[in-house]
Amino acid sequence: MAQPGVPLTKEPAPQAVPISDLPMKVYEAALNTGPESSSGLATAGFRTAKYLPDEWHLNNSALYRRAFAGCEHGERDRAQAKELAEHAAAAAQSAQQVSTAALGQRLQDIHFWKAELQREIEELDAETSLLAAQKLRLERALDATEVPYAIATDNLQCQERRQPPDLVSGEVERELLKEVELIRNVQELLKRTWMQAGNQMRLNRDHKEICEKDWSDKVETYNIDDKCGRYSNQSTNVQFHLSSMKFEESASTPETWAKFSHDNIYMAEREKLASINLRALIDNILHDVSEDMRRQCAAVNEAFAKHCEELDDAKHKLEYHLEKVLRGIGDQEANIAALKQAIKDKEAPMKVAQTRLYDRSFRPNVELCRDEAQFRLVSETEELTESIESLKKKLLESEESLKNLEDTRMNLEKEIAVKTNSIFIARQKCMAHRIHYPVVFKLAGY
Repeated sequence: MAQPGVPLTKEPAPQAVPISDLPMKVYEAALNTGPESSSGLATAGFRTAKYLPDEWHLNNSALYRRAFAGCEHGERDRAQAKELAEHAAAAAQSAQQVSTAALGQRLQDIHFWKAELQREIEELDAETSLLAAQKLRLERALDATEVPYAIATDNLQCQERRQPPDLVSGEVERELLKEVELIRNVQELLKRTWMQAGNQMRLNRDHKEICEKDWSDKVETYNIDDKCGRYSNQSTNVQFHLSSMKFEESASTPETWAKFSHDNIYMAEREKLASINLRALIDNILHDVSEDMRRQCAAVNEAFAKHCEELDDAKHKLEYHLEKVLRGIGDQEANIAALKQAIKDKEAPMKVAQTRLYDRSFRPNVELCRDEAQFRLVSETEELTESIESLKKKLLESEESLKNLEDTRMNLEKEIAVKTNSIFIARQKCMAHRIHYPVVFKLAGY
């Protein structure tokens, strides 16, 4: 009977089976203690480290079971791996289709905003061109006002060259001053409007540039997304980009992205509307100022025409009176000559009467009588003296009247010359130049 606690073997198990899986057994060696036993110390060493047949069969059975279980587990793993691969392939295909559809939708959104931006750019560019044409009209209208201003100021300077008493502040001068003031106000208005048009054109170009930059970004993004949408599993120009999955902190959201283009278009539309309103305002301004200037020009021309009629009428009256004065001077000169002759004609009778009285004063003694003849001679002498004095007085009055007539003639001739000068200034210096006044079409900037 074998002794307990003595191990028979410690051989290691095969590598396919863990050592811990084989139970470690301790067997007792059977000792032949009988009288006929041939076992001895020489055979005991060959049987101490070996498995028993049952153990060998058990070990093989365990290996078979493990091999079968390993095959089942491997088959199960292969089925799961195949299913997982098929699921992953389907998920990848579905995800790629969804991404491609999302890119397609994104392309539609980009195309929409790109088309809106392009339309806005074209409309804003066309509006800027129209506003530039209106600005050019303002420049032409402003240049056209220089001629009326020069004419009006020259007319005022010519009016200053009139001679007194025609140097009066009449209707013509008042209308000319109104015309000069109107032209100055028109020039200031046109300059302010011209500057406003320039500022509006600058704003139009600035917002057009903003829209063009946005449109350019949209075009570049559209090309990128279009290229991304054309990528497929068969594409040869795809590769790994591990860092591409990161989101940029400055990246926009779809809402802010759409709002950015919407705001750009809104601002451009606002400036376009302001430009349209400014063009309409320029049309109204040019129409109104051209009409006002032509209306004032007509008022000045009418005042000149009326003043020339007054001057002609005054000149004709002066010439008529001058003719009468000249006739009066002639008559008065003849009258003075007649008076002088009459005074001279009284000298002989005066000499006769005085001589008679003188000679009779030599009558002697009592003959020196105050007879009727003496009284008659004295009376005759007194009458002649009185008559001569009257004629001389009348001669003085006639000479004074002639002098007055001569002064009147000189004044009339001077006044006629003044009127002639005024008419010359009004017609030749003023009205002749006013025919060069620009027409309404040119004042409106065309």
